Parts: sequence; C-alpha cells; structure tokens
Amino acid sequence: MASLLLFSEVLAEESIVCLQKALNHLREIWELIGIPEDQRLQRTEVVKKHIKDLLDMMIAEEESLKERLIKSIAICQKELNTLCSELHVEPFQEEGETTILQLEKDLRTQVELMRKQKKERKQELKLLQEQDQELCEILCTPHYDIDSTSVPSLEELSQFRQHVATLRETKLEMRKSQNEAVCEGLRAQIRELWDRLQIPAEEREAVATVMTGSKANVRKALQLEVDRLEELKMQNMKKVIEAIRVELAQYWDQCFYSQEQRQAFAPYYSEDYTENLLQLHDAEIVRLRNYYEVHKELFEGVQKWEESWKLFLEFERKASDPSRFTNRGGNLLKEEKQRAKLQKTLPKLEEELKARIEMWEQEHSKAFVVNGQKFMEYVTEQWEMHRLEKERAKQERQLKNKKQTETEMLYGSTPRTPNKRRGLAPGTPGKVRKLNTTTVSNATANSSIRPVFSGTVCRSPVSRLPPSGSKPVTTSTCSGKKTPRGIKHGANKENLELNGSIFSGGYPASAPPRRNFSINSVASTYSEFARELSKASKSDATSRILNSTNIQS
Repeated sequence: MASLLLFSEVLAEESIVCLQKALNHLREIWELIGIPEDQRLQRTEVVKKHIKDLLDMMIAEEESLKERLIKSIAICQKELNTLCSELHVEPFQEEGETTILQLEKDLRTQVELMRKQKKERKQELKLLQEQDQELCEILCTPHYDIDSTSVPSLEELSQFRQHVATLRETKLEMRKSQNEAVCEGLRAQIRELWDRLQIPAEEREAVATVMTGSKANVRKALQLEVDRLEELKMQNMKKVIEAIRVELAQYWDQCFYSQEQRQAFAPYYSEDYTENLLQLHDAEIVRLRNYYEVHKELFEGVQKWEESWKLFLEFERKASDPSRFTNRGGNLLKEEKQRAKLQKTLPKLEEELKARIEMWEQEHSKAFVVNGQKFMEYVTEQWEMHRLEKERAKQERQLKNKKQTETEMLYGSTPRTPNKRRGLAPGTPGKVRKLNTTTVSNATANSSIRPVFSGTVCRSPVSRLPPSGSKPVTTSTCSGKKTPRGIKHGANKENLELNGSIFSGGYPASAPPRRNFSINSVASTYSEFARELSKASKSDATSRILNSTNIQS
C-alpha cells in the first residue's frame, strides 16, 4: 500500500513537471508569434480549463465505473445466494479483504460456475427422467418420485442414477428371461409338434444342439424348426387333429368333464379335416390347458379323493368276502389297518376339499363342478350309492338264504359227506342214522306222519336253534338194528313207499324230480316270493305223490 502511495506521488510530480514544460513551451510559441500578454493569459486559462475538464471527465467515468462495480457486486451476491440455495451448497464467502473490482470479478465468476452446475444438473435430471420413464414402461413399474421443477442435489442425482442403473440391470435380466422364455416356448412347441406329427427319433436328434441355451443363433434355429414343423403339420392335417383329440380327452378326464361338457365342443366330432378345424382344436386345447393349470390344485385334490374312494370301495368289497379269512402272511390284518386309516382320512379330505372349493366359488362367483355336478353333491351321491349298494347286497343275501331255506323245506337238506368216516363203538349193534330234514311246508309240518323203519325206533322231530347266520333245522333220529338182507322185499315195503314219497325227501328211480318254477322267476318282494313258492310247492308235491302211487301199483 505504501509503495502504491509513493508511486502515486511520483506520478503526480511527473504530471506537474510535464504540465509546466508544456506551458513553458506554449509561452515560447506565443512570444514568437507575438501574441499579446493578455491573450497569453486567456490561452493559459483555456489550457487550464481543458486540463480540468479532462480530469473531471475522467473522474466522472471512474466514479461511474465504481458504481457499476458496486451494483454488479450486489446483483451477483443476490444471484449467488439463490443459486447456492437451489444447488444445496454453502453460500459464497470472499476470503480476506479485496478491492471492489476483484470482488466483483470473483462474484461474477462464482455465479457463472453456479449457473453451469445448475444447467448440468437440470439436464442430467431430464435425461434420467426420460430413461426412467422408458424403463418403467418396459418393466411395468412406477416412475421415480422426484421434483422436476427444482434443481436436484448431488445426493438426489446420485440416488436417481443408481435407481436407473438398477432398472437397466433389471431390464437386461428381464430381456434375458424373456429370451429364455421365448426359446423355451419354441422348444415346447417343437416337442408338441414332434409328438403330434410322430417325428422319428433320428430327426429329433438333428436339432438336439439347439434344444438348450437362449442365444440369438439358438433362437433363430428354434424358430426355423417351428416353421418347418408347422408346414409339415398343414400337410398332415388329419393326423395332427386326431393327436390333439387324444390330448383333449386326457384333459377332459383330468378336469372331470361330464359327457354334456364334452359334447359341447362340436368340432371334436367333425370329420372335415380343414385348417379351420385345426385352429378350433388348437384354441380349445390351449383353453383347457390353461383351465387345468389354474385349477390344478383342486383337480389334484379331487383326483386324490377319487383314488381314496376307489380304494375304500375295494376294502369294503374285501371285507364282505368270506374267503379273505383264508389268507396267509398277515394280509388280512394289514388290510384292516389300511381300511381303518382310510375311514379316518377320507372324511378329512372331503372337508378340506369342501373348504377350498367354497373359497374358490366365492372368488370366481360360480360353481365348481365335477362330472357335471357340484363336487360335494357328487360326493354325497357316491356315499348314497354305496349305501344303497350295501343295502341291495344285504337284501340279496337275505333273499338267497330264504330261497335256500324254502328249497330245503321242499326237497330236504343236501347231505354232506364228512372228511373222515368215524368208526363205530364196539358195543353198537348197528349203524346210527340221523336224518336232518328242514321244516317242510305247512301241510307237511302239521301232519302226524312219521317215517317208520323195520326194526328201528324213531323219535319225534326235534327243532334245534341254529348258530347265528345258519338255517333252522329239525332233526329226526332213528336208531336200531339194521334189517337183514335176506328179508323179502315185501317186508320192507313200507320203507320203500316212504322213501319214494315227498316226506322222506327222496324220489323213485323211475320218477325224476320235476320243478315247475325257477328261483330267478321269484318276485322282488318276499311276500310275492312266498306266494309263488307255495303255489309251486303244492303243484310239485301233487305231481310226485301221483308218480309214487303209480310205482306202487
């Protein structure tokens, strides 16, 4: 500062010296010219005035410059404060003391720098927003939430850049996944066409190299194979449609379609093998495939119930089979355990399916049908059919037992040959004969006729209560000595007559039994059956008595 003052003083002295020299020079000129003294004084005043005006003008200009600088400083400071606020940076502070000119320059430079930063941030924000919009439309995601009217901070821009980079990576992965999905879809289409067209294995192996991967060349090769197979499919229309129909039938079974639902797809039964028919079948198989995939869990549950139900019916059938008690190796115990377990799990499975189906019906606002009817109605119907079948089998067994009883009442019980012949006791004078006869018809039961054998004592018939499930029998016991073989035929005539009668249960050799009714013709109710049996027994008995009388005569 001191040096500047010294320089200024030196400069002022030089200016004064220069002015004096100039005035002296002017005086010499004025003297040579001969200008009078008064005019010399006037001219000196003019010089003075010119110098003063010049200095005043210079001072005014410098004052104006100072004012402009001060005004510029104020404007720059105001704008700089605004920019610092928008850019989220600390306000500008001048370091140390400085001149007005330097301050104005520094402020103006800082303002320009801040303006540039603001412009760059706005441009980057706009670019990021455009990229974000494009990526979000592709990925179907919401746009990044940021205020586009304000200047973003460096941190906000960094987060936005990271978000866009993440979206870009996601887009890349998605494109890769999409490409893989397209390739896999082409492979599935190829396999389906292979099966429909029954392409031999050697042809399939020719394109085995492109059945993996998802690169551009692989996708192109897969598309070419699909195009080739599609063309081949058009050339083998009937064969392809029949293959689709086989697949349709499989999906109908898996979806438990009723006959009415199957017949609703009329093209299935058409024999006009055209491209339009193929398109209808393709559309139907796609619809059915999607329908099955959407309801796969329910259909699998129903299928599980069907399998369990069939197994339950099989166990029920075995439980009513008397031959199962002759099994070996503990199969009976194993089956009983499985049957008991199934009786517990089957109702539980039905309840689970019922809950899931009710939830499904609420979501879809329609009924879930199996074989054309609601599933729980179908289950109830199966149980009712099972109950009726058991009742029918029970009635058949009862009817069979009654028929057998009536037959034994009419013809006598069938003799059963023992496995071993028992030896007679040493003191037994003859054989002991036991005639097991069932209760005969009412007329016979009320009759007092009893068989009498020569040399034999006969006891009256004694009814015995049978074991549970057996038929009631009446036992007549005759014991005594056997008639010697030498006795004439006449002496045993009574026996012969008795043996040839219906009361003994036998028939004459010359008169074979005649049955004028059939068990299969018996009426469905037991009352009708009894009436028919009574009529038949009377007719048959009369016929045999007449035959016996003819033989005796």
